[in-house]
Amino acid sequence: MLKMLYSLGFALLFVSCLNTKSKEKEKQSKLTAMEIMQKAHEKAGGEFWRRPKSLTLKGYGIFYRDGKPSKHEKHNMWRVFEDQKQEAHAANGKVRIESFKEGKPVFMVSFDGQNTFDLRGKQEQSAADNRWASNFGYGAIRHALDDGYTLEKMPDDTIFAKPAYRIKVKDITGGETFFGIDKEDYKIIKVAFDTPRGWHHRLYSDFFSKESYSWLQSGKVALYYDDVLANEIIWEDFKVNEVLPDSLFQIKPMVQK
Repeated sequence: MLKMLYSLGFALLFVSCLNTKSKEKEKQSKLTAMEIMQKAHEKAGGEFWRRPKSLTLKGYGIFYRDGKPSKHEKHNMWRVFEDQKQEAHAANGKVRIESFKEGKPVFMVSFDGQNTFDLRGKQEQSAADNRWASNFGYGAIRHALDDGYTLEKMPDDTIFAKPAYRIKVKDITGGETFFGIDKEDYKIIKVAFDTPRGWHHRLYSDFFSKESYSWLQSGKVALYYDDVLANEIIWEDFKVNEVLPDSLFQIKPMVQK
């Protein structure tokens, strides 16, 4: 008798779990693109994350050439944000990225709001535009709910072997960026867009945060071009809304052109 009751109880529990999962899937399927994006914003840090003044990221990188890894023991980025962004894949605000191996700079690149600089100094506009078009894109999600942007819910994706929403964000100029958002916790775990280097996507994982900030930071970013892994960046620390000097974004020439 006890065995029968145990079996019946287990069966009822199993059915209950199935019903709960079914209701959750039904609820997820009814969410609009805007509702999903709102939840993603909230998970990332809300309004503080959506409209930061600046961001500093420090860590290291692993770069792949012909399938062989090369570790850059220091990889840093500084970013100053604009309140508005019309074109998701064009440089705006200010940015500096630098990467060192064995104490020597492998590359440095910056944008001071008007001009692009690298180790050779100021760069020509066309080359600079292509460089930034192959990198800028994630920021579109911070402006996804702004006037002039449109959202479209695409077929679901599978990321890290888990179901994910796929949302197309179209900026004011018509540029498209695709975001993968975890269905379970609404973390932003993927971005994808077309670039001069080919189809580019990034995967975000190993998230961490600080008590002083309403900000969820990915600790690992894997960057792919045409499905080939180009590099992985490991972020170990971040700071938000530091005052960053203009001089930081103007790199002095270190090598001859």
